[in-house]
Amino acid sequence: HEPARAVAAVAAWVRAEVPAGEPLTFVGSSLGGFYATHLAEALDARAVLINPAVRPYDDLAPWAGPQTNLYTGESFEVLPRHFDELRALAVPRITRPGRYLLLARSGDEVLDWRTMVAFYGGAWQQVRGGGTHGYDDIAPDLPAVLRFAGVPA
Repeated sequence: HEPARAVAAVAAWVRAEVPAGEPLTFVGSSLGGFYATHLAEALDARAVLINPAVRPYDDLAPWAGPQTNLYTGESFEVLPRHFDELRALAVPRITRPGRYLLLARSGDEVLDWRTMVAFYGGAWQQVRGGGTHGYDDIAPDLPAVLRFAGVPA
């Protein structure tokens, strides 16, 4: 729930563990796609984005206040500074569209796929009808994700 800290931790790990010049691809869904975009731009990496948030500082505003992590049960509070941190991480425009692969579903009930398509203009894009924000049927797309990431088949 602390965006700046989360992204800084990932960037520090990459700098410590990934040899310079080694190809790197981030994969992120929803808010993770927003983070993956920031990290791809900051670290000259590729990114696969699955129904990514483009403006989470706006989209998450209704959830300001006390929250509970659905997986750990941890209680935390979403504060105005968290939205400021998200704004600071925002990429105004992707600089090299060819390093991005967007997977979007038009049935996403949380985020508008058209916003994703517009923001990632020029990137590799696959938009399929139906589906959900959770992109529950990703298995058929995994070979394309791995090829894009440069993982040998």
